[in-house]
Amino acid sequence: MNTVSGNRGLLQAENLIFEIGAETRTGVDLPAPKGRADRLGGLKRTAPLPLPGLSEPEAVRHYVRLSQKNYAIDLGFFPLGSCTMKHNPRLNEKMARLEGFADLHPLQPVQTVQGALMLMEELSRWLITLTGMQAVALSPKAGAHGEACGMLAIKAAIVARGEGETRKRVLVPSSAHGTNPATAAACGFIVDEIKGDADGRVDLADVTEQLGPDVAAIMMTNPNTCGLFEPDIRRIADMVHAAGGYFYCDGANYNAIVGRVRPGDLGVDAMHINLHKTFSTPHGGGGPGAGPTVLSAALAPFAPVPYLVRDGETLHLVETENSADGEAQPFGRMCAFHGQMGMYVRALTYMLSHGADGLRQVAEDAVLNANYLLARLKGHFGAPFGDRPCMHEVLLDDSTLKPHGVETIDLAKALIDEGYHPMTTYFPLVVHGALLIEPTETESKAELDRFADVLIALAERAKTDAAHFKSAPHLAPMRRLDETRAARQPKLRWRPEEALRAAAE
Repeated sequence: MNTVSGNRGLLQAENLIFEIGAETRTGVDLPAPKGRADRLGGLKRTAPLPLPGLSEPEAVRHYVRLSQKNYAIDLGFFPLGSCTMKHNPRLNEKMARLEGFADLHPLQPVQTVQGALMLMEELSRWLITLTGMQAVALSPKAGAHGEACGMLAIKAAIVARGEGETRKRVLVPSSAHGTNPATAAACGFIVDEIKGDADGRVDLADVTEQLGPDVAAIMMTNPNTCGLFEPDIRRIADMVHAAGGYFYCDGANYNAIVGRVRPGDLGVDAMHINLHKTFSTPHGGGGPGAGPTVLSAALAPFAPVPYLVRDGETLHLVETENSADGEAQPFGRMCAFHGQMGMYVRALTYMLSHGADGLRQVAEDAVLNANYLLARLKGHFGAPFGDRPCMHEVLLDDSTLKPHGVETIDLAKALIDEGYHPMTTYFPLVVHGALLIEPTETESKAELDRFADVLIALAERAKTDAAHFKSAPHLAPMRRLDETRAARQPKLRWRPEEALRAAAE
């Protein structure tokens, strides 16, 4: 049902600020400055900036209304698969806002930030212990940045062995996250795809066939993107090491095994850790993130600067490659400073408040929740690997919907009307019409049942009312968009003439 105002119930419609504001309106009234000489050298603007003006209540309402258009984990269950949209305890935020951490400056003298460095040292100890690795680089800002860190360490190790010109290939499974091949290519490697087998795991025979003296590394995710644990991972690691390569593990799905499995015991040489996925720092929209990268003994010497060194009771940062001592051979620097202190504080707070046994339970509950959803839903949707337990993700498909004229995209749009952000759709690419759901450990059985009830009801409705799905969503402020056109012809800038032409039409 359309309304005169464009609002739907208490959800307010809101246009762009350029459309609701006016250049002649302002929320403040400041006098012109007096007695100031013009120091612009004749470049002073002769006409006002075409910026929209709003009164104070209009400005407040505008941004509050925009905030209501954001679906968030604080609003409801976020089933987006392969992303671990988990609750962020408010204790973490309280600690990150402590004056001693929130007011730090990266150029402060080291002697004035010993407490912060001690926190970084303790965080490093937890990450190294949990993963069974030798060293950790804290400075990467996010998961893909952490991938780059690990792959650059691998590249540095290969160059140090004198094989920089011969080991150019990186093997990447077909179900890998898109950042994996992109990172490898950005680091100067040639990417070759590893096939998946019928069970949704890496094809061991294909790995064997492709290994050779020109292979620098393999990049794998475990558990993989199909929500399955790779049982041959240790064997694959041994094969890669025997061929002279290194094993990079994408840590995006570490939430499923934290406290249960140490990646170092599986033969992993490098792994980035998405703090927002496993250790509950804010996910997206929260400012700078953090993606620490843990390294094995073989790669630890090549960790980037800056890194922490303890000298008795004092901690300091090794800032340049030239100042590295011992066997350290840093490949360089990932970013200007040392990382994101707020994320370090949040992650360590989460670890300390859970303890080792609590972190183990995180993985157990995440896997339990996923298997509960799988058990409830696999009779109503296609479940390509539903004959066995999954890890933290439930992988379904639209094979039971398509005979009735409903596809994955239609179900996703209908979920919006039900008040849910859609799950991951059409990924991994190895499953046609994929529906990937990750419930995380922070959802209760009651919430999982609500979500499952909705999906089951939609699956039943699809059998008799395909038209409803083809025109969904019906209740959102914006109706169904032409996503193909939006992707190919994006409008990234508002222009007044476009608004006038649209009004005329």
